[in-house]
This record gives sequence, structure tokens and C-alpha cells, in this order.
Amino acid sequence: MADAAAAEINWREDIFQAIKTLEIKQVHYVPDAGHSHVIDKCLVDPDIEAGMLANEFEGVGVCCGAWLGGQRSLMLMQSSGIGNTINALGLATSGRFPFLSILTMRGEWGEFNPWQLHGGQSAEKVLEASGVIVMRANYAHEVGEIVLAGARLAFHSYCPVAVLIGQRVIGAKVF
Repeated sequence: MADAAAAEINWREDIFQAIKTLEIKQVHYVPDAGHSHVIDKCLVDPDIEAGMLANEFEGVGVCCGAWLGGQRSLMLMQSSGIGNTINALGLATSGRFPFLSILTMRGEWGEFNPWQLHGGQSAEKVLEASGVIVMRANYAHEVGEIVLAGARLAFHSYCPVAVLIGQRVIGAKVF
């Protein structure tokens, strides 16, 4: 069990280290237990402006605005919030903004809540239909590398990229 706990902590730390490596200066988020480690680290880092969003829709605009202001940004969210971003993603695709988001997935591996199934099962298709390039990490050891690759793709190709962290990595909730 200790190995599983270490792997869980490592992938979250890998995300934070990727943020630092990529010189991301703004991290916007909708509160999510899967992202809590990264959020907490960003909140105390003096080089990162971290801010909570009212919803995922506003995150797209804030991240596009950060780019216009000369800074790289990132949005952290859960897959259940994808529906809130669909119209806003038109800004990122039409304006060719480098928009990067990291999503923790629900509605997959061992999901207990039937309300999460629709959003989780349709997430990848909805994002792709909205013009977003989707990259997926299904194992803890690949999270950091995929986040770095997705960010580089977004920031160098001026396109929206979503990195999905599979529920198998996060672990199924059991409450």
C-alpha cells in the first residue's frame, strides 16, 4: 500500500514540477480533491498567481487573457465541468490561443456515482469536437511527461490542449 501512496503523491508533484519547468505564471482552478496537492503548492508559490474560478467557463477567458498579457497559464478542473467550457472554447480555437487544461477524470474506473458517468464517458469526444487536442494519462508514471508534452504543444502551436488524468491514476472514490 505504501507504493501506491507514493505513486499517487509523485504524479501530483510531477504536475507541479511541470508547471515550474514550463514557467506557467497563472493557475486557475475549480476546487477538486484530485488537484488539491497542486492547488495548495501553487497558492503558496510566490512565482505563481493561483485563483479559484466560479466555474470552468470563465477559466477559458482568464487563460486566454493571461496569454494576451504575456503570461502562460493553466486551468485545473474535473471532467464533470467540461460542459461548462464548450462555448468558451470557441475563443481559444478561433483566436488561436494556447489554452492548457488538466482534468481529473470521473465516470470511469470504479466510479460509484452514476451522475458522473455521462460527463466522464463523453469528455474526450466533447473536447475533440470542440477543437481541443486531447492527451491522456492512464498510469501515474506517465503523468509528468504527458503534461510537459501537452503544454509544449499548446504553447508552441497556439492551440487548446487538455490533459486527462484517468480515474485509474486518481483512484475511485468510495464514499
